[in-house]
Amino acid sequence: MAAFDRILSGLPGLDKALDNIRLGDNVVWRVSSVDDFRFFVEPYVRQALADKRNLIYIRFASHDELVPEQEGVTRYTLDPSEGFEPFTVAVHNIVEQEGFDAFYVFDCLSDLQVVWAADLMMGNFFRVTCPFLFQLDTVAFFPLIRGRHSFDAVARIRDTTQLLLDAYSDGGTRYVQPLKVWNRFSSTMFLPHRFEPDGSLIPLTDGVGISRFYMLHDEEEERAADQNLDSWERFFSLARLQHDQGVLDDEGYRNMCRYMMTRDERMGALIGKHFRAQDYFRVRGRMIGTGTIGGKACGMLLARRLVRAAMPELGDTLEPHDSYYIGSDVFYTYIVANDCWDLRVRQKTEPGYFTLAAELKEKLLSGSFPPKIREQFRAMLEYFGQSPIIARSSSLLEDSFGNAFAGKYESVFCVNSGTPEERLEQFEQAVRIVYASTMDPSALEYRRRRGLDTKDEQMAILVQRVSGTNYNGKFFMPGAAGVGYSHSAYRWRPDMDPSAGMLRIVMGLGTRAVDRTEGDYPRLVSLDRPDTTTHTTMAQKHRFCQHCIDVLDFASNSLVTRRLEELLPDLPDWYKYIVLEHDYEAESRLRERGAWREVCFATCQHLLAKKEFPRLMRRMMEILQAEYGVPVDIEFTVNCDKDGDFSVNLLQCRPLTSRSGTRTVTVPQLPPERTLFELHDATMGQSTELTFDYVVQVDPRGYYNYPYVQKPAVARAVGAVNRAFNETDSTLMLLAPGRIGTSSPELGVPVVFADIANFSVICEVSDSSAGYMPELSYGSHMFQDLVEADIFYAAVFESEKTKLYQPGLLADCPDVFPELCPDAPEDLRGLVRVYDVRGRGLTLWSEMMTGQTVCGEKTE
Repeated sequence: MAAFDRILSGLPGLDKALDNIRLGDNVVWRVSSVDDFRFFVEPYVRQALADKRNLIYIRFASHDELVPEQEGVTRYTLDPSEGFEPFTVAVHNIVEQEGFDAFYVFDCLSDLQVVWAADLMMGNFFRVTCPFLFQLDTVAFFPLIRGRHSFDAVARIRDTTQLLLDAYSDGGTRYVQPLKVWNRFSSTMFLPHRFEPDGSLIPLTDGVGISRFYMLHDEEEERAADQNLDSWERFFSLARLQHDQGVLDDEGYRNMCRYMMTRDERMGALIGKHFRAQDYFRVRGRMIGTGTIGGKACGMLLARRLVRAAMPELGDTLEPHDSYYIGSDVFYTYIVANDCWDLRVRQKTEPGYFTLAAELKEKLLSGSFPPKIREQFRAMLEYFGQSPIIARSSSLLEDSFGNAFAGKYESVFCVNSGTPEERLEQFEQAVRIVYASTMDPSALEYRRRRGLDTKDEQMAILVQRVSGTNYNGKFFMPGAAGVGYSHSAYRWRPDMDPSAGMLRIVMGLGTRAVDRTEGDYPRLVSLDRPDTTTHTTMAQKHRFCQHCIDVLDFASNSLVTRRLEELLPDLPDWYKYIVLEHDYEAESRLRERGAWREVCFATCQHLLAKKEFPRLMRRMMEILQAEYGVPVDIEFTVNCDKDGDFSVNLLQCRPLTSRSGTRTVTVPQLPPERTLFELHDATMGQSTELTFDYVVQVDPRGYYNYPYVQKPAVARAVGAVNRAFNETDSTLMLLAPGRIGTSSPELGVPVVFADIANFSVICEVSDSSAGYMPELSYGSHMFQDLVEADIFYAAVFESEKTKLYQPGLLADCPDVFPELCPDAPEDLRGLVRVYDVRGRGLTLWSEMMTGQTVCGEKTE
């Protein structure tokens, strides 16, 4: 049939009054109750069946069904509680499958408001669904409960639909007032109409009839909620009132947690146990938009509440926070407002999951924010003034039990200097970058591997004031920062206690503690022996330490990396004493030459030697692990003063979950000729025994000689091999030179997690002649990925930790790289090898408690 063709509604009077409903029309009926809607939907269904239409009923609400099961009706039952995106995509897929000229009945839109806790998301659903129905020349009936929704939500529906009709009933007489009828008009069309006993629908033109209608109209308006507010806002206003009156019940508390904090049951139980009403209201007072605040924000707030409750003596040692939260609903509103939803739906399909991600990412980086949201951004920036802030990802699934998403999404610093308009633009771009990071390949691969690719993954944002000090108006940074682990998977001395936890700490911003950095090494701290290091000589300490500092630079208005020597003139002596050590041997040699200068490197030694700080960090993580029931990792900053006092800011906390259980492995003694490598205290991961099918090797010398600009091609080749084993049970090991996941190709192969997700074991191999050194950098985002994905890590050093390394053991195994990657550049053959070791019994044994690891061929 042709678009805009007239159809019959089953109510002849209605057809006459509206000049008929047309193909393509979405018809929204605003009613007092779902029962009032039945008066219109039942004849519509009968007429559609009589006309042999393709009639579809979309069932999702808690009210009684609108269309009973019967021949000729196709019925789909959906669950909106799974989240906005899965529900909306499911409806899109149904509409696409049913095709042109279909007739639809939807359950009440108002039930979506109940499930999603906001009018905004109900409006977003209609805004993206209605145009798709229109494109396919369908006719769809939707009920909407009058007086329950904000003016803004109704305006979204009015602007999108073709017909918006108000229906009233006083128990005897029924009225219809068209509010919008697209593309048709008559002189009486928008007057109130009354149904007559003969079924006709007449416009009200007489004074008595109009008076009776508006009397009914005004009575309903008086019963309506405050339509200036979204239902989300009305709920929290009522909750505060009930709390003040002492009548807020357990259901109210649970709903505050579910609507605003988290939908994760385990996290929700912890929050419900420890949060007070004022905690919820305080978060609400600092929210922009509606929805939940996301996993990272929840983890930060919960951790601070737990520590404060267990350690009331902390006082001002634990810095207060004044964070803001951009609600998760703003993310989808941004996508819808910038006409990206259709692309988003196509990207969620199997063919488009990776292939359309880059296009969607670009669109997310160039969108604009609704005026109401921009005004809230302005108000937030006025509060922070010119203090540096950071926009941090805080998605629905992030930092939850089993899904840390470590480093998958972006966090963006805003130096926050310049005019108000410049600061607003800088912040808006930071939010765009965080939103766009949902389309990064590693994030997509992470979600896919965990079966989360179809889950609702809205992105909320945590906005935090950057903790630190302004140094002479030149740069800004905290005294120190880092990550902490309540349980350490790495022991560099056999007498260390993994349960004491560990820190990975740096001077300045904590970015250098979580990223693998060129030529720099954060300080690793075992909290049972905080003053010991992994190195024994001054030369080792100086080489394997931090030489560069990340700071916020006021001149360039950006995050920059500076050599330590550049910062020294602006640092007070008392601060240098706390975080720096001197290489007195080097200074002595320079003095002998008459060219003395300070030779310093950052180790935070005197901060760690101050027993109160490591004791506090260990105690905090013990508290958090006990409440979470699993090991946790945290992010923190430390600021000190000249009197030796310090304060800690707890920025983040998340549960660490590995699929490995505790086990004991007997490490065999293999003959050297059957041993690939033997290591001691150079691995991270649980005790394990694995037999391999394939070993992927990147030749160190070949990689060293490969042109610098082409080195990323090696990472792409490793990623291609990784993908070749998708959906297989093959066990893989990677032997690669230098540092895995570095951003500097000269230091190692610059893979991302998506390139190595199918490997069971990752071995970083040193080659001093090529300048490649592994780094046991437990605590970086890459290593959090390995721990969480249960990928075993080993470092094959040219040191006493490596007893034996014989890559020649693999030389007679077939290399299947050319068959797996036939399109790879010819010059990568031989540089990247994929050894087929099936049938060789190549096995890795590692026992965590003894630190022993052997990989070789099983002996009978």
